[in-house]
Amino acid sequence: MKILHVLSSVDPRAGGPVEGVRRSGVAMQDAGHEIEVATCDAPDDAYLATFPFPVHAFGPTSNRYSYSAYLAPWLASHAKRFDAVIVHGLWQYHGWATWKALHGSDVPYYVYAHGMLDPWFKEAYPLKHLKKWLYWPWAEYRVLRDARAVIFTTEEERTRARQSFWLYRAREQIVPFGTTVPQFDAASVREAFLQAVPGARGKRIVLFLGRVHAKKGCDLLIDAFARVAKHDGALHLVIAGPDETGWAASLRARAQAAGIGHRVSLPGMLQGDLKWGAFHASDVFALPSHQENFGVAVAEALGCGLPALISDKVNVWREIEEDGAGLVAADTVEGTEKSLLRWLELDDAARDAMRMQAAHTFNARFRIETMVSALTALLETRGSHDDDARENPLATFREVGQQSR
Repeated sequence: MKILHVLSSVDPRAGGPVEGVRRSGVAMQDAGHEIEVATCDAPDDAYLATFPFPVHAFGPTSNRYSYSAYLAPWLASHAKRFDAVIVHGLWQYHGWATWKALHGSDVPYYVYAHGMLDPWFKEAYPLKHLKKWLYWPWAEYRVLRDARAVIFTTEEERTRARQSFWLYRAREQIVPFGTTVPQFDAASVREAFLQAVPGARGKRIVLFLGRVHAKKGCDLLIDAFARVAKHDGALHLVIAGPDETGWAASLRARAQAAGIGHRVSLPGMLQGDLKWGAFHASDVFALPSHQENFGVAVAEALGCGLPALISDKVNVWREIEEDGAGLVAADTVEGTEKSLLRWLELDDAARDAMRMQAAHTFNARFRIETMVSALTALLETRGSHDDDARENPLATFREVGQQSR
């Protein structure tokens, strides 16, 4: 198959969706499929050169909506070259451009929601939610309604997506997320990380790796760490990731005020050997997020044999709890503190068993091969209604329409 992915940007700082396209695309390419990407990036953006597929860039754009006058016409002219078009994310122009170019055409398009329909956003940012309502009926509603399928990575995400907007219609499909963990010399990448973050050398590291954003609960992690740090003088907290909002300075001040400034490192975004070295150097991974569609870093941590301390707002919390691959608590300071204390109270044998289970959970649930198999089956299913799904057991569509809530 020839597959086109459409994103607002492939900037690696955008996090999970971009990394998901990169990892799944490489795996599908290895399986014989052809992958291309269309974005609203500027053609001279440096990160385009290292993306592993041909990228058609139609920026630059000077607005947060990522509007490009060239994207929809290009899609209309070139879509017939592809067997399927996959839109990643909502609330920016690329989805609406795809709908304008392809609705009613013979080329099917699919939408990965990537957690962007979660009702947490409505509760956390009510003014932004009102703004979204201004263009929901004529834009995003239609994008979802006319997609061959709207793809969710977990049942939790699918269920919660129905709670944000009363006008909602979609043919829903769950495709479990998967990723890869490269084979590294663990000692080598660990040393590379420790040279970059010398304050963590010789410590028991609690690692957060992701966007430094209020949604992720980094402030909860600092406050909870301050409460448990006295239990082990070797504990050290690393909060690593891109800081798009300038929040890192506030987090440093927060740690200083709590008397743990010297025990917290914020090294910024880690990539390549430094990123994987952080996983291999750490004692446990922590993500007390207020909302998390999947959490690519959670799966990567598990793949490195690193147990995950997550909140019950991370949509894979049921799988982590069921398998015993980590600990789950509420997305509060108290909940985060509880998980840290429970981890510290485990004896060596119990911690080693949890590390082994983390790796088993990754291999059983979150490998890229699982995702590629499910996504390929979906894209090869040409029907779009429940009858087609019954004829093909590999694809289970749910067509859902809601007119009131």
